[in-house]
Amino acid sequence: MAQGEPLFARVAIIGLGLIGGSMAAAIRQNRLAGEVVGYDQRADELAVGVANGVIDAAAPSLEQAVTGSDLVVLAVPVRAMRTVLAEIRPYLDAKAVLTDVGSTKTSFVQDVEAVFGELSPHVIPGHPIAGSEKSGVAAANPELFVNHKVILTPADNADGRDVERLKGLWEGCGATVLTMSVAYHDEVLAATSHLPHLIAFSLVDTLAGEDENMDIFRYAAGGFRDFTRIAASDPVMWHDIFLSNREAVLRVIDHFTKDLDQLRSAIAEGDGATLLRVFSRAKAAREHFSKMLSGQAYVTNNSNKQVTFHLQPGGSVRGDIRVPGDKSMSHRSIMLGALAEGITEVKGFLEGEDSLATLQAFRDMGVTIEGPENGFVRIHGVGMHGLQAPRGPLYLGNSGTAMRLFTGLLAAQPFDSELTGDTSLSKRPMGRVADPLRAMGAVIDTAEGGRPPLKIRGGQPLAGIHYEMPVASAQVKSCLLLAGLYADGVTSVTEPAPTRDHTERMLEGFGYHVHRDGATASVTGGGKLTACAIDVPADISSAAFFLVAASIAEGSDLTLRHVGMNPTRVGVINILRRMGADIEVLEEREIGGEPVADLRVRSAHLKGIDIPEDQVPLAIDEFPVLFIAAACAEGRTILRGAEELRVKESDRIQVMADGLAALGVETTVTPDGIIIDGGQEIGGGTIESHEDHRISMSFAVASLRASGPIRINDCANVATSFPGFVELAKQTGIRITTEGSES
Repeated sequence: MAQGEPLFARVAIIGLGLIGGSMAAAIRQNRLAGEVVGYDQRADELAVGVANGVIDAAAPSLEQAVTGSDLVVLAVPVRAMRTVLAEIRPYLDAKAVLTDVGSTKTSFVQDVEAVFGELSPHVIPGHPIAGSEKSGVAAANPELFVNHKVILTPADNADGRDVERLKGLWEGCGATVLTMSVAYHDEVLAATSHLPHLIAFSLVDTLAGEDENMDIFRYAAGGFRDFTRIAASDPVMWHDIFLSNREAVLRVIDHFTKDLDQLRSAIAEGDGATLLRVFSRAKAAREHFSKMLSGQAYVTNNSNKQVTFHLQPGGSVRGDIRVPGDKSMSHRSIMLGALAEGITEVKGFLEGEDSLATLQAFRDMGVTIEGPENGFVRIHGVGMHGLQAPRGPLYLGNSGTAMRLFTGLLAAQPFDSELTGDTSLSKRPMGRVADPLRAMGAVIDTAEGGRPPLKIRGGQPLAGIHYEMPVASAQVKSCLLLAGLYADGVTSVTEPAPTRDHTERMLEGFGYHVHRDGATASVTGGGKLTACAIDVPADISSAAFFLVAASIAEGSDLTLRHVGMNPTRVGVINILRRMGADIEVLEEREIGGEPVADLRVRSAHLKGIDIPEDQVPLAIDEFPVLFIAAACAEGRTILRGAEELRVKESDRIQVMADGLAALGVETTVTPDGIIIDGGQEIGGGTIESHEDHRISMSFAVASLRASGPIRINDCANVATSFPGFVELAKQTGIRITTEGSES
């Protein structure tokens, strides 16, 4: 199609109400079609449509509207669809695209099949999620769909070019277009739109029948008015919707009624624990998903946030800061606190998306969790066998840690479960945990290549095994130890090199003995966890960005407070010190079984080194920013034995090499590492982060030694591990701004 050529030559809008009229007006305003023709049984509505410039022409009949149109949009009541389809059938061109704007999709597909005998590849059901309290073509608004969602539900046989054209048309009207199956659309809408309307109609009807009904409405608070506003919607339209989407609506009504009965019983019996669990879970769920989806309602397992970092070169790093809490410990504190007996209180919890996804997953399994509020969380443990079956898949966002640890934990539960994640997580290999768990007796299905989603069958008895890990991985080790809590006998894991031991330390803190013999950790199944207090130290992986920043930027002097100094995590400090970094460890102390210290770091002349392989597992997450340190050092830095970096959120070896190349720094990539000759000039340029938060933050640090501006694309996932990174970076002297929304 030539540039500027309309997507469709002639569009027929059948039904000039608010939605049909607004769509026609938007198509005309944005010049998305050569001609927009309208048809409505009400001649006066057609006249208004022409007079207001909503349509180019009014068709006196359905025949004249449809004939010659390459897009026909049905904007009539859902119960009228079959009749209208039968009337337009003789005039519809065989290759014309046919779509609708109805709120139920199964009924539309059934009507098409009943009239045409099949679902043509050119039929693409649609549903714009937009509306207004006003109705009729006089209320038509060409901006109605701007920043709103439109759901398309093309069948498997749908013509791909037609889908793209229709998608382009809606995007041209300002909408965000999503696709899903017909059945899933109707289930989602039944729960999120149809049920709330039904409740609003019913509540207003109930209260209107009360003796003091005038006072009830007179003194109603704003929340009541806001919620019941939807009861002012068109009764005929909603009558049609409920009957057309009957099966899905009945399912969600039954589910809601059951839960409402449980709340009634809790109130009648004075069961405050149940009320608190439901209310806190509901409050947190709304806040959690509102934040994670950033307004992307109806998006499942994918956040379409676009965030770009812009960095100006130079600067020094100074100040006294505390980075957010350790992510590894935040995950584990929720997991073990949920399985413990009693109430666990956590301070310093990392309120990033990864940790919040773990917290939400346990709420979905019936655990009452208060907070987080300024890093404080209170977990009402349910005991080792108290988790409840979640109602649907557990969504873990971008967190590989959560998915791998959950797999071990859920393999032993009596219920089936499914683990899903975002686009990035869905590409990561999970066979490394699924295979040894299967050897213990677990039944786990993965997608192609051992990738998510993971479907775990419940009720499988597990038997302890000894597992020699082929690659050092704290996530695999922790997964098997968690499964071992439920297994018959002893589960032991031997690692080829030391990895972080937060799981072992925290299990001991919760009163569950972990036997350690050199490189082997073992647990015996059948014990219990007892609630305790946890103070999560600042995450050394987050501190690493500032350790490198202050080391490479001339004139820097930065203090980092309350940093976790677990011996299995301090590889980044050991490596930087070998390179000549000036890092002073102050106020060493132990809190909750974990060593903690303050770190003062000042600028230094770094030298390239051959990184000891025994330090690699101790700094596995910090290597992206260590590559920046190596690029700024004098001499050659060589990394070996780091194959694990290739299966993180991205292939961090190759992505960092590509990013350095974009800034003019040449490197040599090897199968298990990289060779970086320091002292090359770091220029400006554009970095593709591949949605990897550590890549994004590492190149933000590189700007301190760059000679030109740096742009870093796809930085939204920084919020998964380091909320507030941009603000803290600015505070210390990094010259960073953002385009888009960081969280």
